[in-house]
Formats: sequence, C-alpha cells, structure tokens
Amino acid sequence: IQPPEKPLQAEEWNRLKESFHCPESFEGAMFNSMVRCNTPIDVAKSLLTHVAKSNGDIAYYLLVKYLALCVQQGQTSEIQDVYDIMKTRFRILDSGAYNLLIRGLCNSDEWRMALTLLEEVKEIMVPSRSNYESCIKAASHHQEMNLAFELYREMLAKALVPTMDVLQALFDFSRGMKGAELQKELFDILLYLRDNQLYPHKTFMWSIKLWFESIPGECWRGHLTSIKNSGQCPVCSHQLEDSELTEEEYNNLRERIIRDVIHGTDTFRKTSPQEFAAFQTFVESRLPFDIVIDGLNVSHIKPRKMQCENLFDAVNCLAKDNARLLVLGRKHMLLNSSNWKREIMKEMQKKAEFFFAENISEDDAFLLYATLQSGKHCKFVTRDFLRDHKACLSDSLTRHLFRKWQRGHQIVFSPSAEEKQINFLPAFPYDCVVQTTGDTWHIPYKEAFEEKYSYQVPRKWLCLQQRR
Repeated sequence: IQPPEKPLQAEEWNRLKESFHCPESFEGAMFNSMVRCNTPIDVAKSLLTHVAKSNGDIAYYLLVKYLALCVQQGQTSEIQDVYDIMKTRFRILDSGAYNLLIRGLCNSDEWRMALTLLEEVKEIMVPSRSNYESCIKAASHHQEMNLAFELYREMLAKALVPTMDVLQALFDFSRGMKGAELQKELFDILLYLRDNQLYPHKTFMWSIKLWFESIPGECWRGHLTSIKNSGQCPVCSHQLEDSELTEEEYNNLRERIIRDVIHGTDTFRKTSPQEFAAFQTFVESRLPFDIVIDGLNVSHIKPRKMQCENLFDAVNCLAKDNARLLVLGRKHMLLNSSNWKREIMKEMQKKAEFFFAENISEDDAFLLYATLQSGKHCKFVTRDFLRDHKACLSDSLTRHLFRKWQRGHQIVFSPSAEEKQINFLPAFPYDCVVQTTGDTWHIPYKEAFEEKYSYQVPRKWLCLQQRR
C-alpha cells in the first residue's frame, strides 16, 4: 500500500480504505507503510484526524505507529502531544511506547523530559537497556557526565549489559575534560571490558585512544600494534600477563568445573548418567591427550565442504608432531551418508581416538572433562565460546580463572577465504584481556572481519603509554 503524497480529506481516505483488500486493517497497514516510506508528518496527521472523527477516538496501536513516525523524523512537539494524549487516555503504556518516547525526546532539546519518563518506567517495570542508553547518550551529548555515569552505574546494577556504542559515547563526550572522578569512571569501563572478556571494535578503540591523548596535563600516547607469541609489546617492551594457571589454580578450577558444570544440574539434561560414566571410563583408560576436538562443531567450519572432509582436514592439521588427539563425535557419523563417508572415518580413526556420543547429547561437558583430566598441557578445539558453562560457575574469581584457562587452551580456526586447507591459530601464551600497570594500558580490539567470528580472540592491540 502506497501512502499519498499530501494530506487527504475524509472522503478521499474513505475511498482509499474501500479499495483496500482488507478494509478493517487499512489504518494499521497505511501507518506501517508511512513509517517505511518516511511519509511527511502532515499526511500521517490527516489520517489520524480522520480516524478520530470517524471512530470518536484513536486506538492505542495507531498512536504508537504514529509516534514511531514522529520519532523517526525528530518531531519533538508532536512526540510531546502524543505522550499527553496517551497519558490522559491510558493508565499505563507498554515498553515499546516508552522506548519510542524516551528515544525521541533524548534526541531533542527536551531530553530532560526523557529522564522523567525513565522514572515513570521504573515504577512499573525494569527499564530496558535502550531506555538507559538513550538517556546516557543524551546526558553525555549535553556534557552532563556525572548524570551519564550515574545512569550507567544504575544500568549495570540492574544486570543490563551495555552496548559498545554507549561505552564509546562516554569516551567520546569526555574528551578533553578534567577530573579525577571522571577519569576513574572511564578506567572502570576498561576494567569492565577486562572482567567480561569483551573486545572493543576498531572505532571504539580509536575513541579510547583519542580520550587518553586528550586528558589535560597528562602526556598519553597511543600506538596500534600486534603482539607476537612471546607476549612482549613491540611498542613499550612490556611483557603481557601470562595465561598459565598455577598448579593450585588449575586444580581448584578443575574441581569446580567438574562439580558445578559437569555434575551440575544442567549436564544430564543433555546426556544420561550411564553415557557420561561410560565416557569417563573411556577417557581414564586412555589419558593423557594433547588435544581434544569437538568433532561436530569443527565439521561445520567450511559450509561448502563435506562435513567429514572438514573434520579429516582438521585431524590431519592437528595430528602433526605425534600429538595424541581425542575427537568427540556423534553416532550418526558412523552411518554411511552424503556427509559422512565410512572410508574417510576409518582413515581418521587411525590418527585419533574417537568417542561417539548419542545424537541428542551435547558434548561440551565431555570436551571440558577430557581436557581438564589430561592435565595443564592439553588444548581443546571448538568454535563455541563456552559462555553458558562459564555462567554456571558461582563466583567471579572462578569465572575469571575459567576465562584465563580458556584463552590459554582453546585453539581456534583461522578464517581466510583464500586458504584451501583448514588452519588453526595456536592458543595464547599470554592473557588476551585489557591490562594496565598504571602508566601503560594494553587493550585488545577487533578488526571488522574478526567481529564476525565471536569465538576468535583478537590479534591487534592498542598500547597506551604515559610519558613523564
């Protein structure tokens, strides 16, 4: 349905409605089309007026659609008028309407009205991430940084995860501003990235660099670099933190993962106690392994290739230097099919141990158990980031150790369109998280192509040094 180019009279709207294949849904379809085509507001208003005159009132859902068009076009006075109408006619609004109202007002000079609306939302529901982020960006834009950070802390306290864009806005609008408290707030954001193993994208990283270099009275200089496997920064010669756990840390982590993740309430929804007991017996009789492979996960690395060929290439690549491999597979892999050829499977079984679980089983618990039981040297291969299992660990220290162990032991696929063969990046000998010594910061960031691969740890770093 195509919206008209100019406002229509009542009889013209009626004629359009009668010609529509489903007259009872005409107004909703027309407003949807107006939003899609970004129709001039006076045209939409003429339809709203026609509906009010014909029906005596305007349905809630039509007001929300009209509001969406007003927000899209930054029509502040119209947004306020719609809010007044809605407030008078409806006891409470839904989250979608509040999202639109707050976003629309935050992008205007009436942004403080959005703060009042945020308080209103708090009385009836937990505000959404987008509610908070709109208000944070508006406060930052108007240089009200104390307010912006107060809203940011409140958002974290409600367990809402901020987007990289709002974190970037806090750095962008703090540029060139003085204040020890402000500086501490921004440093805390960097430590939040560290604690949650988050990597800024390149434009956010650039905002961080520019903020550091703009701090009045301090001489920070930022350089983009790549860190070699030695873990030494080529810019400042600083040695990054080791990813290796101590013997005590490793044993504690292993016990906690076996107790909370593997024997926790979740595992036996995905496998049976009998199957897991059989797997434990299988592993204990063949320990130790050098590399444990999530076979089904790896078999999907290159979608255009046969799954058994992907796994075969991976096993060949990882079996170099006589490494002892364990491949976790599924029973359907043993059936001769278009994706799983019996002769290729037999060839692979000469180079690696295989354990075939039931087709409905999930093998992450198997992967973690076999790797941890093999000892500190054992690595594992999966494209999964294992976030669900990390979340099963009850305290932040154990979650931190799990992430650190994961970074030092997970071998990940190296994506490259040109390469015919599968290649893997080695596990990191250094800890790939934000690090600081006080007068240096090292911040890993993701290039655009890396952002597609959530399981990939970035290879690029921002090195920041303070000159005395």
